[in-house]
Amino acid sequence: MTCDRLVCANCAGPVSEGRCPVCRASRARLERENPWSAISPAALIALLVALLALVLVVEHAAA
Repeated sequence: MTCDRLVCANCAGPVSEGRCPVCRASRARLERENPWSAISPAALIALLVALLALVLVVEHAAA
């Protein structure tokens, strides 16, 4: 889970902005529990596309 869309119950701001101590603590807890939470969904998609391109290049070179 990423904190991009989470809303803080204390300050009603996005948790990703870390406006209050509760936001910052929640963001830190999420990052400790899941190291992948720091990566945005767009970065994950770009990583998957790059990996797919690498696989296709290796397959093409082997043929």
